[in-house]
Amino acid sequence: MNEIRATYLIHDPSHNPEKKAEEIALGLTVGTWTNLPALEKEQLKKHKGRVLSVQRWEQDEKINQIFGKPLTRAKIEIAYPTANYSADLPAILTTVFGKLSLDGEIKLLDLDFVGDLACHFPGPRYGVEGIRRLIGVHDRPLVMSIFKGVLGKDLNYLATQLKQQALGGVDLVKDDEILFEQELTPFEKRITKGKEVLTEVYHETGHRTLYAVNLTGKTFELIDKARKAEELGADALLFNVFSYGLDVLQAIRESGVQLPIMAHPAFSGAIASSKIYGVSYGLLLGKLVRAAGADFSLFPSPYGSVAIPKEDAWSIAKGLTEKSVEWKTAFPVPSAGIHPGLVPQLIEDFGLDCVINAGGGVHGHPEGAIGGGRAFRQAVDAKLNGTGLEGKPELEKALNLWGGSVSNK
Repeated sequence: MNEIRATYLIHDPSHNPEKKAEEIALGLTVGTWTNLPALEKEQLKKHKGRVLSVQRWEQDEKINQIFGKPLTRAKIEIAYPTANYSADLPAILTTVFGKLSLDGEIKLLDLDFVGDLACHFPGPRYGVEGIRRLIGVHDRPLVMSIFKGVLGKDLNYLATQLKQQALGGVDLVKDDEILFEQELTPFEKRITKGKEVLTEVYHETGHRTLYAVNLTGKTFELIDKARKAEELGADALLFNVFSYGLDVLQAIRESGVQLPIMAHPAFSGAIASSKIYGVSYGLLLGKLVRAAGADFSLFPSPYGSVAIPKEDAWSIAKGLTEKSVEWKTAFPVPSAGIHPGLVPQLIEDFGLDCVINAGGGVHGHPEGAIGGGRAFRQAVDAKLNGTGLEGKPELEKALNLWGGSVSNK
């Protein structure tokens, strides 16, 4: 059997979630059922949505206060036959949550791809193991940093910042998501200059750093631009997937371009941040991003100024790394507000197969980006090896500035 099984959280003012679930199952498929003649029922049977379960939850008083009335909460699961839609994410999302998303009191929590439906979605090209092979790091979390304050600055400024980050020992550096095509730092020149700088650092230190360039522009130009990036020797692509759409990400992944893809969460908060409506973070930034082909998914950490609840962050990581689907696993990248003092907690919460991503936590170090990168690497080593601050001057300065310790126990 091939089908999509959608799980929702509903808030029902009629206090009859069983009836609400049946209305959704019919309304998003055949429309009506009970009054149909037997022959028509037989003809439409393969198209009819099925309610699989209804689980009532306790009412949430805060939500009741928001709506000014009591609402019955329930988690419901509905199956949608593949006969109803083509095997692409726009068709699936429109089927299971198109007009239903306008309800305003329902949240799409999860989608399960049953049967061979998952085969129509590529998943990551490299995944966790492939990225580790590219970088040559297999036994620790990866460390990534971000360009900061480069708007209005020229290519030489960007190159200097890239070199400092690489000399600090970070494994990846990504463009800021708001760095688009600009006269001072054009896309193609960022790639060639970045390659020159990182090759120089590699020859000097033996450490390899990958640079993810921001792929932007009009949608119909993106694949050609990605191919050009590959020709110029780019290491990876950063992509604002929710400004463009998941299907555009999949198109880039399936275009033949061999570059790893890093999905940025910009705009996702408009879709996922509500507890009452929208799409869950775990589905949006986890399973769907992975299915469409991202090797990395960035998301707000549970610790910073734009923090999300830890349960949501964990659900994203689970959607990216669980083994129950045939896609390769993708790297969770908890971001925002990360400094070296948080490294022990990050490793406790997300394990070794994650990317520790920092902007201000690298650039704000007293010794600049070089010191910031070293502090993160020293923090990772201290946590994994059980060592203290001895011989780690950059980490000690970071802890004095931001707080934290080399152990969270």
